[in-house]
Amino acid sequence: MKKFDKIQVATISFAHFTHDVYSSFLAPLLPLIIEKFGISLAMSSFFEIVRRFPALLNPFVGILAERSDVKWFVILSPSITAISMSLLGLANSYAQILFLLFIAGLSAVFFHVPTPTIIKNNSGSKVGLGMSMFMIGGESARAIGPLIVTAAISLWGIEGIWRLMFFGILVSVILYFRLRDFTNFKAKEVQKGDYKQILKQFAPFFIIVGIFIFLQSLTKIFTTLYLAVYLTKNGFSLWYATFAISVLQFFAIIGTFLGGYLSDKFGKKEVLYFSTFATGVSMIGFIFFSHSYIMFLFLAFLGIFIFAASPILLALVQEFKSDKPTFLNSVYMTISFSVSSFSAFCFGFMGDKIGMNDAIIVATFFSFVAFGFVGVLFKIKKRF
Repeated sequence: MKKFDKIQVATISFAHFTHDVYSSFLAPLLPLIIEKFGISLAMSSFFEIVRRFPALLNPFVGILAERSDVKWFVILSPSITAISMSLLGLANSYAQILFLLFIAGLSAVFFHVPTPTIIKNNSGSKVGLGMSMFMIGGESARAIGPLIVTAAISLWGIEGIWRLMFFGILVSVILYFRLRDFTNFKAKEVQKGDYKQILKQFAPFFIIVGIFIFLQSLTKIFTTLYLAVYLTKNGFSLWYATFAISVLQFFAIIGTFLGGYLSDKFGKKEVLYFSTFATGVSMIGFIFFSHSYIMFLFLAFLGIFIFAASPILLALVQEFKSDKPTFLNSVYMTISFSVSSFSAFCFGFMGDKIGMNDAIIVATFFSFVAFGFVGVLFKIKKRF
């Protein structure tokens, strides 16, 4: 079996970091955008829905990736996402924001579909570790990105954050010179395979995965998208709210790494059981201490436990024996992004109808319900 290739895994993880720095701009910008345009939480949820809508194209992008020189997906995505997200501050209408977020979402699809398979092919027997390193690239970006955009707002105002796009463009240029001769990104011979049959074969597993993701996504949507809105509505400053997001995302780096590493060592089912239950407990702690500095402790726990599940689920998908691994990954990404979009609307709708505090309680309850689906997930996984 091929050995773990640190350089190749690190290269793709760096690209993931760059791309997701810009993707993380929305959460700290959301309170300002809501205030600027006077929109409701339900309307603001469509920002996330539109950004994730291109995920419906994931299977088609997966098929395209099986037949294409996918290095261009990785090279171009950071600059496209950087431009679209950095122009949000110049948008003067709700529709313009939706358009820019759609472009950013489309770019994210073309980046996220092929890269896990590339990571797998370069991870040898340490697929969990490879997925963790890849996910760490994204999670570390989401810890740093909010601080970067908030600092830019302090310096130039929301209209001046367009200046941040040039780093993403520069990174795409660097990636071109680093990856243009990268053999792992060369188009390969198309293998025969019935995509409908493959989808039908693995449908039971993906259905349970979708249910599990939904049950956890309400909590994840609150902490990653609406946390700044919640804190600013409760009288805290944007810098305080941004710091809270960064604390969450910093510990998400630890959780992402531990999720993959510990699952390789102790078993995926055991780690997923523990992290799912601990997520619900941490949310209870956050609810009780959301108006004190102790809140940051529970945000740290949430960062660790919520994000520990992601590399485990990715690794489970990559374990399937199939001649279309990128297509299977694209199906998983479609489910993940689509379900998360639906969760964003559900949380925003609940926030408007019953108040954000009660919406948080509902999300916490669903986190505990997700615990019961872990066993079902692995029972179905044994069939394949």
